[in-house]
Amino acid sequence: MAAVAAVPAVRLSLGRPQCLRCGPGPRPVPAGGAAPRPCSTRAAPQGINKPVIDRIIRVDHAGEYGANRIYAGQMAVLGRSSVGPVIQQMWNQEKVHLNKFNELMVAYRVRPTVLLPFWNVAGFVLGAGSALLGKKGAMACTVAVEESISDHYNNQIRTLMEEDPEKYKELLQVIKQFRDDELEHHDIGIEHDAEATPAYSVLKTAIQLGCKAAIFLSERI
Repeated sequence: MAAVAAVPAVRLSLGRPQCLRCGPGPRPVPAGGAAPRPCSTRAAPQGINKPVIDRIIRVDHAGEYGANRIYAGQMAVLGRSSVGPVIQQMWNQEKVHLNKFNELMVAYRVRPTVLLPFWNVAGFVLGAGSALLGKKGAMACTVAVEESISDHYNNQIRTLMEEDPEKYKELLQVIKQFRDDELEHHDIGIEHDAEATPAYSVLKTAIQLGCKAAIFLSERI
């Protein structure tokens, strides 16, 4: 009877080209040209600061959920316009972000914010409302939101670095990559004349105040 070779354990890491769910070989590239993302089924590390990690994952999941609803609203209005493909590409990346935080919520056993039904409606209304101002208005919304999210991610990176960068290595890599994606979206908005929107400063300030309130609430409830 032929001996059965032992299957080597696969160590999950953001930098590895394979994982337990995807199998060997390169991972599939998500729609819209986003960079391939890791599929992690690893359990949460032991000895974590659970209150801090719960807040981080809960609010980030809520933020990516809200971002998806904003882009959905923008696509409902501008999907067939010349800027539609640009919005769709950014939305595709946000879908990848949301899927990853869905996985992390399970791995770290974090409950979602109870405000998700509200963010569902509010995000879509913000996206559609900004798009009704025209292409520049939609891009102004993108700049305001993505700037707020990238700043928030930077704060989380500092927190995790102070806690234990080795223990939270995977989470740090995820947040850093998504931070970079949000900055890219911000720059796309600037390139598409966001700052030429009438009352741009007022609109940007109002949206960012809303983002700060959403972050504060989603971390806690």
